[in-house]
Amino acid sequence: MESEFKPTKEGYYGQFGGAFIPELLYPNVKELEDNYLKILGSDAFQEEYKDLLQHYVGRPSPLYLAKRLSEKYGATIYLKREDLNHTGAHKVNNTIGQILVAKHLGKTKIIAETGAGQHGVATATVCALMDLECVVFMGETDIKRQAPNVARMKMLGAKVVPATSGSKTLKDATNEAIRYWIQHPETYYLIGSVVGPHPYPDMVARLQAVISEEMKVQLKEYTGKENPDTIIACVGGGSNAAGAFYHYLDDKDVELIAVEAAGLGVNSGESAATSQLGEVGVIHGSKTILMQDEYGQIVEPYSISAGLDYPGVGPLHAYLHETKRAKFMNATDKEALDAAYELTKIEGIIPALETAHALAVLPKMDLKKDQVVVVNLSGRGDKDLETYIKHLED
Repeated sequence: MESEFKPTKEGYYGQFGGAFIPELLYPNVKELEDNYLKILGSDAFQEEYKDLLQHYVGRPSPLYLAKRLSEKYGATIYLKREDLNHTGAHKVNNTIGQILVAKHLGKTKIIAETGAGQHGVATATVCALMDLECVVFMGETDIKRQAPNVARMKMLGAKVVPATSGSKTLKDATNEAIRYWIQHPETYYLIGSVVGPHPYPDMVARLQAVISEEMKVQLKEYTGKENPDTIIACVGGGSNAAGAFYHYLDDKDVELIAVEAAGLGVNSGESAATSQLGEVGVIHGSKTILMQDEYGQIVEPYSISAGLDYPGVGPLHAYLHETKRAKFMNATDKEALDAAYELTKIEGIIPALETAHALAVLPKMDLKKDQVVVVNLSGRGDKDLETYIKHLED
């Protein structure tokens, strides 16, 4: 039976998705649309992809039973340790796959956008591995607050181009990347999340689906059944959540919780809680839910986390929200910081600020003793140490 959560041929999840692109980009997107499923399904791709995931990335990532966290919240809490991947986050699952797609299409120059810098680092890494030219667009604000990742990208040979318009964050970096792509259509745009024109949301979700694929095997080994009761993941654009949810979308017994960044408070005017504040519109080539004013102009998002301050969500997540298949919750900056310090102190794991938002909803949930919860620990906190230290001092 075909899943209702897979996109149509035109790339729609319900009313969300599609490809709203300038005419100049149509050949690029059409080329990808015509070829991505054939490439992903080929023996040559699968063999190289799986080999690199195992021997280069270090997969499968562990599913760790967080005993002290479980004790505190009165449930059985597992952490899917994407922070232990090479480059420190889930992003590399996607960049390894897309760089192979780009090679199959004969592309030699790669462009990307990045917020927290993790996707930029993961893109620069695979470009270095494959000896391809790499240009990464990053908001000026994010360049300052994510300096370690900027240094990594440069060390890996990437050119980092600052986006100086708007809020100088992820949205603006994406705008700059699309402008560059229009001017240089020979390049391959390696999008970092389940956003953008079709087929990107579907392709990225398929590449990140390795997360839930492994979870099924690991849970079966540890608990005797493949399904947890609840999966929690943070959502900006939403690639780590798409990967964690992917193989459970049609199993309605599994509760899916997507956690957005509430910034200084959902209604504070300094927030990125798209599902609460957004309306249907088009952003970066896709029809989805986004934060906009009465004239349809994008409202600047805010979060302490550079990876979550995006004014929209991917079309799959918009559909999961509309159909209520996923429950959308949110966490403020302070709640995320508190959750990060807590995990660090009781499990000895420093999470990325993005992941800390997912952890922050645990106190808000009515957890039961026999409830099996998986939190997707999508990245490690090295890149956020400056922010953590600053708030510790406060």
